[in-house]
Amino acid sequence: MTDLIDTHCHLDYLEQAPLAQLLVDCQQLGVAKILTVGVGPDNLEQVLNISNLYPSVFGSLGVHPHHAVEYNDDVEAMIIAGCKSDKIIAIGECGLDYHYNHSPPQIQRKVFEQQLDLAIKVDLPVIIHTREADRDTIDIMKNFSQLLAKKGVFHCYSAGQELANFALDSGFYLGFTGIITFAKADNVRQIVSMTPLDQILIETDAPFLAPKPFRGRKNSPLYLPYIATELAKIINQDEEIVRQQLWKNGHSLFDL
Repeated sequence: MTDLIDTHCHLDYLEQAPLAQLLVDCQQLGVAKILTVGVGPDNLEQVLNISNLYPSVFGSLGVHPHHAVEYNDDVEAMIIAGCKSDKIIAIGECGLDYHYNHSPPQIQRKVFEQQLDLAIKVDLPVIIHTREADRDTIDIMKNFSQLLAKKGVFHCYSAGQELANFALDSGFYLGFTGIITFAKADNVRQIVSMTPLDQILIETDAPFLAPKPFRGRKNSPLYLPYIATELAKIINQDEEIVRQQLWKNGHSLFDL
């Protein structure tokens, strides 16, 4: 079957060792390319190093809303410098997360806007994290969506219908994880069913959110095919056709 791209995971968080062997195993299962994602100052260098070391791995650099209080001029300079590598293909993950509020909401909003500005400056798509912040996310993105030439993805989508409609109408992708396999995720499956296939990406978000039948374990890019299979079932399409479109979508957004 057509190969897959894990469009969002955190390879530097994985405990499987060695990483080189994991990537070989991924290739054998058809997970041909992986995007490992930056979340804050402490892992940006690791993301850059891993991306540059392995041909099948690409990276994004950004500051997660949990770490928004750590964003400063030095961190922004580090991100800009890292974007000179052709293996860095996105800005993020960045956005808003009001579930834990590890950073105050007003700082999250400011830092989100700064990173959207940065994505425009370096001409890369943006990876957006949003949780329990639909209205503020829409309000901010209204000012940026037309300026982001390469758009981006609302990753690990589990928000509401209004935000989904806004994202899709603005030309963004929605990224879906193993959540779509969870018994109590009918709301997410409903969003999947109304999303055009050419605006869908799949991702593991490993080591988090392992799909069935691996719930309770550390997640891995190795489990991405399970998400592809479930996606095909939800939208009632042939899995090979779905995989072909997912492959095109990942290459189109991230210019792979």
